[in-house]
Amino acid sequence: MFTLNCTGRLLIIDHPLVMGIINTTPDSFYASSRKTNTDKALQEAAKMLKEGAGILDIGGQSTRPGSKQISAEEELQRVLPIIEAIHKTFPETFISIDTYYSSVAKAAVNAGACIVNDVSGGLHDEKMLNTVATLKVPYICMHMKGKQTDMQVNPVYKNVTKEVLDFFIERTAACKTAGILDVIIDVGFGFGKTIAHNFQLLKELNVFKMLGKPILAGLSRKSTIYKTLGITADEALNGTTVLNTIALLNGATILRVHDVKEAVEAVQLIEAMKK
Repeated sequence: MFTLNCTGRLLIIDHPLVMGIINTTPDSFYASSRKTNTDKALQEAAKMLKEGAGILDIGGQSTRPGSKQISAEEELQRVLPIIEAIHKTFPETFISIDTYYSSVAKAAVNAGACIVNDVSGGLHDEKMLNTVATLKVPYICMHMKGKQTDMQVNPVYKNVTKEVLDFFIERTAACKTAGILDVIIDVGFGFGKTIAHNFQLLKELNVFKMLGKPILAGLSRKSTIYKTLGITADEALNGTTVLNTIALLNGATILRVHDVKEAVEAVQLIEAMKK
């Protein structure tokens, strides 16, 4: 069990949680996740919460391979109105902000977010770790090899699991030094990894339990699924459920997904089996 302090509220993880993805971007890889106005985002938030989402993850910048980086100012214009609206309409909801800019993290938390989700593991913005520590919120630290513009250009590892584990040993120490109390780790499926790397990390996910941190798995509709099956992201829900199930069996604590209902059902069935 993990207990995370979210700006004074406790998020108790005594069973795996589902994090619903709400993208305010016009170019996310999965078109159905794009909610570029407040009304659509609120409708999606209501649906996800009804289906059992424990966290809603709001992102204003696409980090799909090869995507163009936008400024912190543009990102703020996209995410702040939606965070404010969700926080006002559903005040008990745990909201995470998906950003690698410290200025966006600070403004988002002030607007109602209570978790920071950083795909760069604090390496894009040198102020990020200290900012998160000051905000006193949990930090999702993800592994990404390279940058979003080039991360999928022939990524090479001698042993992907060992190298990602070494990364987290260093990064979690940096988080602790900065004063961050609650860290969640995300191995970064699809971020600077081949399909084979992703499957190895999934197969060996339980290795990361040695860090004593909640483990987030973000596999939803990614290319590892649809390229392996020869389908599209739109057709990858069943494959997502299969890999989410494996992730749960191998120690995942949080599933980050586009489709909340199916992920919640996977959690419920795994929990029932364990009992």
